Order: sequence, then structure tokens, then C-alpha cells
Amino acid sequence: MTHCILLNADYTFLNVVHWKRAICLQAKGKVEVLKNSAKTVRSSSGAIFEVPAVMRLIKLIRTIYRTGVAFCKKNVFIRDGFKCAYCGAKKLRLTIDHIIPKSRGGKSTFENCVAACKPCNIKKGHQTPREASMFLNVRPVQPTISEFLRLKLQKLGINDLLRDLGVY
Repeated sequence: MTHCILLNADYTFLNVVHWKRAICLQAKGKVEVLKNSAKTVRSSSGAIFEVPAVMRLIKLIRTIYRTGVAFCKKNVFIRDGFKCAYCGAKKLRLTIDHIIPKSRGGKSTFENCVAACKPCNIKKGHQTPREASMFLNVRPVQPTISEFLRLKLQKLGINDLLRDLGVY
């Protein structure tokens, strides 16, 4: 596990941080380690550090709650599970496809964009899925923040650890 869970002082989920950042926060005394992972790291001086799995901030950070998930390419891929919306293939090189093409007035929103592999995106071209005789395997909707966090934590493989701690 290369990521560590960062909780606020009131044990609410804040973020997932890289293990290097986690060790820096621990060395500065800004966090309390709740659970260590099985990994250890050796410094250049020979000191051995345990990599934390779950940390809690000592001081409470006031968070501003957003009303929705921001639209970006990465968030569309997370929503669609890194699969093509047309053929269902799990490919590394995905693109964003507009269901109603931009050339026909389609907007860049969660409801109009899906993840697609290059062959499916090229096949569809500047047509609607019906005109190209293609069918969507997913229904594109705007995810809520809680759904999005669940998908993101599931992709990182962290939700079992949070469930064990009783946080999530």
C-alpha cells in the first residue's frame, strides 16, 4: 500500500496521502498514527520507519463542503470504473466521449460524457450513439460526493481498512 488515510481531528475522512508525505507529517508532529502498515522504510542514516496506514491530524481543519464533484477527465474515468462505456473493455488508454457531440452543441458535463476506448470513440465519430448503432453500457449521471469517495477508496483498496476501524 503506497497510500495512507488521513483523518481529521474529529475522525472524519479528509484525504489519501502518499506514504512519503505521511512520514513527513509524522516527523513534524502534526499527526497521530492510529494504525501502521506492514511496510517499513530505511532512511539514509540507517533509521527504520514504519509506514503508517491510518493517521489522524492533531489540530482540527475546518473543511468546506462542496455541493458536487468537479467535472474533469480523471473524475469521469473514476465514475465509469476505468472501463469503456460502449464495449466494457478495461484499457489503459481511455478517452472522453461526448454522447451528444460538441459539434452538435453537446456540453462537457457528467451527463453527456463517458469514458471510451479509442476504437469505440473513432467508430462513433461525430454521431450520436443511435446513429452509429452503438449502445451505452452505463447511464452517465453526476455522482454525489459520497458515491465518488466510495469509488475512489474502492479503487485504492482502502475501504476494508476503514471499515475495520469503524470510520467508514
